Amino acid sequence: MEKLIITTAICGAEVTKEMNPAVPYTIEEIIKEAKSAYDAGAAVIHLHVRWDDGTPTQDKGRFKEAIDAIRKACPDVIILPSTGGAVGMTAEERLQPVDLKPEIATLDCGTCNFGGDLIFVNTETMNHTFAQKMKTLGVKPELECFEKGMIDNALRLYKKGLIDGPLHFNIVLGVNGAMTATTRDLVYMVESLPKDATWCATGIGRGAFDLAANAIVMGGHVRVGFEDNLYLEKGVLARSNGALVEKVVKLANILKRDIATPEEARRILSLRKRECE
Repeated sequence: MEKLIITTAICGAEVTKEMNPAVPYTIEEIIKEAKSAYDAGAAVIHLHVRWDDGTPTQDKGRFKEAIDAIRKACPDVIILPSTGGAVGMTAEERLQPVDLKPEIATLDCGTCNFGGDLIFVNTETMNHTFAQKMKTLGVKPELECFEKGMIDNALRLYKKGLIDGPLHFNIVLGVNGAMTATTRDLVYMVESLPKDATWCATGIGRGAFDLAANAIVMGGHVRVGFEDNLYLEKGVLARSNGALVEKVVKLANILKRDIATPEEARRILSLRKRECE
């Protein structure tokens, strides 16, 4: 079994300091949280950015500022920018960080409800546009899938030659409006993937660590972080993203799975390190 790649989604676009005071907004706070995750064992930092007041943005300049700062603190870490942005952003806004030519970036593979009146829109046309731009710029897509139909959408992109293999999926379960974060649903999703694909599991909220344990045993990889879950356990806020990573490392130690370094993660994910432009 390959070593375990831990990804940390350090801030997201929707969580706030009112929910957990440690949620980072400023560049300095983002560096602190990225470093805490990296030092604890994360090989990948999944990056959203905010303005200093906490407003989410996909501004290319803000992404470059954050990426350059993280690189100084964690020179070998893999930085995985979001093209999901925040609900309501246009496709053009969301695609901005891809222009920086990161090693890898997210590609959300379908539309789903996000709770209440929120709809996370990712049309077929948007999928084609995002995939084509990533391919043109040499950016590997992390294929984010919230339910089974999104895996099918991703495979159609692959068959059309819009994305290249080997494919890497992020199976996101537990969103209020998509599939639940259960062992049954994770197994169903994983069994729907190509045999040569790599995959990561992201559990939202209370499902975070149960899903992490399942992924560790099943040979997948794990994402945790404030974007997905603010708590170490019921009623106990995590003091940092690093604390969430530490809990995954403890699980991996119990379950006899070694942790991948960033360079080992690059090999597993078929990435080639390069500086963002």
